[in-house]
Formats: sequence, C-alpha cells, structure tokens
Amino acid sequence: MQEEYNILETEKKWQDTWQKNKIFEADPDFGKEKYFITIPFPYLNGNLHAGHTRTFTIGDVVARYKRMQGFHVLYPMGFHVTGTPIVGLADLIRDRDAQTLDVYSKYHQIPKDILPTLDEPEKIVDYFKVEAENAMKIIGYSIDWRRKFTTMDPAFQKFIEWQYTVLYDKGLISKGSHPVKWCPHDNNPVEDHDILRGEEATIVDYTLIKFRYKDLIFPCATLRPETVYGVTNLWLNPNIEYVKIRVEKDELEEFWVVSKEAYNKLKFTDWTVEFLEKCNAKELIGLKLKNPSTDNTIVILPASFVRGNNGSGVVMSVPAHAPYDLLALRDLYDKDLSEYNISENVRDIRPIAVIDVPEYSEFPAADAIAELCVADQKDPKAEEATKIIYRREFHGGTLKDITGKYKGMPVSKIKDRLTQDFIAQGIGDIFYEFSEPVQCRCGTMCVVNMVKGQWFLNYSNVEWKDQVYKCLSQMEIIPPEIRADFENKIDWLKDKACARTKGLGTKLPCDPQWLIESLGDSTIYMAYYTISRHINAGTLTMDMLTPEFFNCVFFGIGKVKEVAANIGISEPFLDQIQKEFNYWYPVDLRSSGKDLVPNHLLFFLFHHVALFDESKWPKAIAVNGFVSLEGQKMSKSKGPLLTLKQAVDEYGADVTRMYILSTSEQMQDADWKREGIEAAKSQVGRFYTFSNQIIESGCTIPTGDLNHIDRWIESRIQKYIREINKSLDEIHTREAIQNAFFLIYNDIKWYHKRGGERCLVDVVETWTKLMAPFTPHICEEIWSRLGHAKSIAFAPYPIEKTEFVNESAEVAEDIVVKTLSDIEEIIRVAKIKPKKIYLYTTPAWKLKVLEKATDMAEMAAADSAKFDMGKLIKICMEEESIKTRGKDAQKYIQKVAGDIRGSSVDVVVKYLETNLDEKKILEEARPFLEKETGCAIEIFGAAEMDAKTAYDPENKSRFAEPMRPAIYIE
Repeated sequence: MQEEYNILETEKKWQDTWQKNKIFEADPDFGKEKYFITIPFPYLNGNLHAGHTRTFTIGDVVARYKRMQGFHVLYPMGFHVTGTPIVGLADLIRDRDAQTLDVYSKYHQIPKDILPTLDEPEKIVDYFKVEAENAMKIIGYSIDWRRKFTTMDPAFQKFIEWQYTVLYDKGLISKGSHPVKWCPHDNNPVEDHDILRGEEATIVDYTLIKFRYKDLIFPCATLRPETVYGVTNLWLNPNIEYVKIRVEKDELEEFWVVSKEAYNKLKFTDWTVEFLEKCNAKELIGLKLKNPSTDNTIVILPASFVRGNNGSGVVMSVPAHAPYDLLALRDLYDKDLSEYNISENVRDIRPIAVIDVPEYSEFPAADAIAELCVADQKDPKAEEATKIIYRREFHGGTLKDITGKYKGMPVSKIKDRLTQDFIAQGIGDIFYEFSEPVQCRCGTMCVVNMVKGQWFLNYSNVEWKDQVYKCLSQMEIIPPEIRADFENKIDWLKDKACARTKGLGTKLPCDPQWLIESLGDSTIYMAYYTISRHINAGTLTMDMLTPEFFNCVFFGIGKVKEVAANIGISEPFLDQIQKEFNYWYPVDLRSSGKDLVPNHLLFFLFHHVALFDESKWPKAIAVNGFVSLEGQKMSKSKGPLLTLKQAVDEYGADVTRMYILSTSEQMQDADWKREGIEAAKSQVGRFYTFSNQIIESGCTIPTGDLNHIDRWIESRIQKYIREINKSLDEIHTREAIQNAFFLIYNDIKWYHKRGGERCLVDVVETWTKLMAPFTPHICEEIWSRLGHAKSIAFAPYPIEKTEFVNESAEVAEDIVVKTLSDIEEIIRVAKIKPKKIYLYTTPAWKLKVLEKATDMAEMAAADSAKFDMGKLIKICMEEESIKTRGKDAQKYIQKVAGDIRGSSVDVVVKYLETNLDEKKILEEARPFLEKETGCAIEIFGAAEMDAKTAYDPENKSRFAEPMRPAIYIE
C-alpha cells in the first residue's frame, strides 16, 4: 500500500466524519421507502470475535447497499446480557479461576489490572458493552447508536413484561411438568447460551419397555418400540455398575435394575426413585426373563458395547433388524459362558423378523452386514449398516403377522400408537434422553429434568404453528434451501421452558418468583428499537411505559388522545411514536448465523405471529455459516479466539471486512487464515494505489468518439454491475466481491494496458461505488478525492445500463486476448526471440461448419437429444464450399463437433451473431500486439489465402479457426 495511505488514520477520519454528521441516524422519512434490517445483538460475556464479524459485516453490507439503492435504512444494535453465563463468569473471576483469567487476559485482551475487578455481573456488562460498541465503530458499521440498550435496562424490562403478559393472556404460557435441559449444579434449566458442549442436542422421547424377572424389571429404552416383537435376548455389560432401585409413579411401585448413571438420571424425572442396593452384573447375566409383548422366554447375555450412560444401561437385542445385535451374538458363538451359568449354545438363538422391507430378505441385518462386508461389531461399517437399515425400514417397512393387530402398519406411523398401548398395558413408559451429551458452562453435565410447576411457552400449540407456517410461506428465506430446515424445526418444536430462578433477567409477570429465560427476551426486541431512541433521550420515561402505552403503539389499541391523557404524555408525541413504529415495521431482513435457526430465529417467528398483526410479520431471514480460526473452532470461554478489535488493529477495518466476506459463501463455514488476510491487505492496497494514480495523473477525457477498447470496458462494467446487484440481492457476498473487486480489477488493468484512457475516471468512480458497501472507508477517501462533497454512503448504487452492453466489442476483445496468449505461449514453449509474426484468420467455409454445428447443438439441447455427428457431416458436405475441402473438411467437422459438445454453445452463438471481421479486429489491435511482442506483425485474411498472396511458408494458415487465428513466427 502506498506510504501516504495510513489505513487506521484514514479509517478513523471517516468514522469521525460519519459520527459528527450523524449520517446513519435514521428517523422516519415518510416520503421514502424504508428498509429495516437487524442482526442478533451480541451476548456480553466476552469481546466480539471473528464469528460476530462475519454476521455483523454481512448485515452492514446489506444496510449500505440498500441505502445506496435509495432506501431509508435503519440498522440498530443492542446488547444481550440476561441468563446465567455472565453471572457464572463473574463467579469464576471472583474465585480467581486460573483458566478463566488466562483466557480473558490472553484472548479477550482485558488488561490484567482491570480483569480482577470484573467480579460482579453488572461490572461485566458495563465493561463489555463499551468494548462491543467501540469494536463495531472501528470496523465502520453504519449503526444508529441512539437506539442501543441492554436487556437489563429497566425500560426494556417493562417491554418484556408487557410481551409476556400478552402471551399469558392469549393462553400461550402455561404451568406444568415438562422435560427440560437442566444443570444439577445451578439447579436451573439451561438454554443454548448456557451450554458449553452439546448446543445442537435435542430432548428425545424413548419408549421404555419393561422386561420382568420375578419381581424385578429390566427396563430398556428404545426409539423403535415395534422391534420388541423381535427381541431374542437382553444385553448387560459385566464391567459397569448396576443398581436395584424402587420406582414409584401414580401409586404404582416397581423394582428396577438399571445402570448407576441411569439411576442418577431417573432422579430428575417424575418418578420417585429410591436406591436399594448395588447389583453384580455377572450374577444378573444368564437370568431368563419374559418378553412382555410375546411372552417368549429370553436370556440376558454379556456385551461390552453397552454403556451405562446411554438409556437405562440395559439393551434389548433384535438381531433380525439390528446389525450390532447380530454381530454381538456371532461374537459369542462357541464361547464358554459358564461363568454366567449359561450352558445353552448361543448359536441356537434365531433372529425373529418383525418388519417387511422391500429391499431386503426376511433378515435385513444379515443382508446389510453381507452387503457392506462388516467384519464384527468393532468395524466402523457396522454403524453405516445400521443407519441404512433404519432409514429403509422407517420409510418403507411394514409390520409382520407377529405384531398381531399392528400387522401391515407402516413403521413410520407406529411409534406413538404402540407406546401409548404399552403404557396402557403396564409394560411401557416414556423416558427422556439427550440426542448427545450436554455440558453446562459451569462444567456440570446436564440432565433431562421433568420439572414440576415450571412455566412453559406452548410452542406445540397446533394453531400457533399453523400461523408460523403461514408466515414462513410468505417470507423470503436466504438461501432458499434452508427453508426446509425451518419447516422441520417448526414441526419438531415442543413446549419450552420460559422461566428460571437464577441469573439475570426480567421477572415473569404472572409469577414474579421466576425470571424470564434469556432466549425468551430476545424474540421481538426489534420492535423496541423503534421507540428506544426516545427512551435514551429521556423524552419517554419509565412511568409512561405502561401496558396501555405498548398496546397503543404496537397494536393500535385505544384512541391516541385518551391513551396519552391516561399515561401523561402529549398526544402529538404519542402519535409520533406510533407512526414511527408503523413506518419501520415489519422487519425487512433478519440476518443471522445458522446456529440460531433452531432457537432464536424460530422463536422470533413464533412470537411475531402470536403478537402482531399479519402486516407486521417479518419479511425475510438470511442465514450464514460459522467462522473458525486457522482450522480451529473458536470459543469465548476456552480459546482460541480472534477478537474483532484485534483484527482491525492489525489489518484495518476495510481489509478485515473484505477478507471475512470473500472467504466463503453464505451457508459455508469460513476459516480465518493469516495468509489469506495478508493477501486481502495487498489487494485493498492495489485498489487504492491504482485509483489514486488515475486521480493524481490528471487524466482528462479525450474528445471524439469512443474507440473499440472504450466500448469494451463500458460493456464489461455493465455486466459486472448486473452480477453484483444480483449477488447482493441474494446476499452472496463472496460472489459479489469476486465481481466487484477481483474480476473487475483484472479488466481495468487490461483496459489500461491496452491504452484505454477515455473511460478511466468514469470506471474508477463506478468501481468505487460498487466497492463502497464492502470497504466503505477507502471508498470514502477515493470518492472525496474524485471531488465529491457528499458521502458515498448516499451515492446511487450503479445499476446496469443495457444500452452500453456491446457484445461485439466483448467478443472482438476476447479474440485479441486469446491471440496474444497463444503467441506468448508459442514463444515460451519454443524458446525463441521472434523477428516477425504472421497471423491468419479463418476461412469462410469453417464459419459455415461452425454455424451448422451450433444449430444442431441447440436443437439437440432443446429436444434433450444426443448430438448426431454423422448427421452433421452429411449436412456440411452438402455445401459445395465445404465439400471441396475433402478430408480437411471432415477432420474439422469432427473437431468442431467435439469442441461444441464440450463447451458452452452460448459463447459460439454470441460470436456468430456479432458477424465480426476478425482481420479488421486484429489490424486495429496490431500496434498493441506489436508492442507486447516486441516485433512486427502481419495479418492475412481468407481472401489473401485463397488468392495465394499471403506469406505462409509452413502452411500454418490451415490451423486458422473462428475466434482463433493461426500463427507463424519467424
């Protein structure tokens, strides 16, 4: 980068200018179309990092792009602080936890004299909200900071209390017993923000099947209760600890044998459990029990694959349908099991088929094992075999005669019915388990707790879900392929705990001893942005924030005059606030990371449709992927971490922005690499250097008509403008930058190299506007040097002007580019210093062959037919001018046919439609070609070749083709 361009100094200059002129402070302009974009407010338990940088910068690019399109844009920001993580962090700092102090000093770069003082939640919030705002300012986000707030601000808590009062009055909040993710240490439900590991885990309802031995029950947890009809034995692990417990529920007392880990989990269910004694697993193995569904006698066998922390620690074996069970049985063939008092031969245990599957024989497990050549239960292919079978059985399987009244029912429809029937018969129950282990941020492993007297949002409500589906169907989802993910998540969403007893939060209005759960207060805060500037200015006071006020502003309930009088506010002011909300709402775009799809973004939709009129429902959601650091997952609490401030301090705002947006596209995950950011720094430097050279050169626009190269650059720029606008509309930031910077830069360099001059200033100006959403500081600098007084933030974003698109100029220049490339390649390979170069353009008969081949290719594509080489030869040879060329014609026809099948027909069609005179094109470019090659060039056309007047000592002209002249070098 040029020495005079000081990155940080220049960026600070423009940030100060923006702030001084308040250019991003957006008040309603009823004469302009608005655009309201929001992104997730950051959680303040650490500094903003590269992951935030990606999501927030995408939001800022969209905001700046829309602003330049003429929209009146609101891009606000707040801070999320409720929940337990900040409280937990304060505790760790107060206790001088070594790892925490190291991580927050090393990665979050908190000065060592300040870090120990952050020993209270309020101090952490006060520290990080300043750090977060400063970080977003130094990277140049176009945020209206008048609207900032934290979720513990008293005014915001009033807003949340109102929201939950309305939800309660609508019957969408209820009290009851439901399974929740629970931290035994904090004695609190946990949500995604509280989780250290297992953020993607869901609560899965297993069917518990009760196998009896005298007065003992061996419960087995399964996701496929229909397979109980095929159970041949149970599995216990002789090397884990089992216990006998007393279990009571609904006045029914039973005695169960489960693993020690299962006993600890059962303590958090709605069963009353009591430990009785330890059990020796080896004494249990060999016992004979009854299959409750068939009354068959089955035996307990030893298996090392059984884990105590999975289900109940007791596993039922269905070797006809479960590859692991069949493999485990085979492993016991001919083994001495006398230590377990088992004298029977395990080979005598026969699989029992339960499900008909079209793709398999009677025993699908055996088929899959043979098909994948699975060696034993330790073979990784066993897992693949299991997944294949379960998928095929679930989607295409039906139950056999052995299942009695369930015969013929599809497997996909049987689980719930069978579970309820087994419960009614006293041989089954429901057991809740995580889909994967979950660990709280405090370090404790979480459990599924059946909480009694807990408050829940009734997300399973069918009518509520129907409204969310309706909202989703009307929205734009970016990228479109993630729509199915939203639909699935809506379908699966169940009632969710909405309150806790610990941490930071707003009191639940219907039961103030509870605090509203942290994700529950981050669903409609976008509406709060529309009034928060008045609260921060002190003109909207706490005593005015009554339910009547919120109902009037957000729902239009009540007459403004009467409400204003009731709450002590002036009628014009209340009318203004209501109009501001109605101007900005609905949210035009919610842009977020993909990790928030199953929680925050889902709740965002649910709460909006529950509370607001359909006209206020969100219009669009955009989702992007994660960011890793040199291939490693970043972690606020453990490291590694690259903070936003650290990136900007080292590389500058524009370089950071451009790099994070150009590394990957939308849903793809990005990986921050030092070598990549260094390359981006050089690229941004070249942009400034080139633009500044043009400006400082005093380049003037020559008089006269545009020449060929001018028409070419104008046409190329228009196509880039079209592609960039399309990419930004679809929020394909990587693709947009590829066009706005890399590809356009290559063309501008070529234009300059070709002696292009007339369009340079216009090109630089257009280029600067195209880049402005991505690298706003450097673009402001160049824009001002171009003589513009007003900020580039409000300059019209370029749109395609089709009248400047010139296909002939583009095709012609492509011929020049390829010709020079071919000459240079011949010189390089032959290792010669040319004295003179001869070029030979294509004869007319080859053009005719190309035309006929193109026509045939287009017809074949339209009819989805195969390209007929024989037919092409026949059609071509009917032309006298082609036929007289004999074998040369046949060879060329075959070559063209091969080329056109392996390339884009559009390129050839474009060439043929332009009807270019290749010799004239090359003659015009001859001075340039001679300059580049350092020798004289002579060009011969088809007429000279036919008249035998061309100099062609080695008959090179025979290689001339359309768009590719033949070359002879002396």
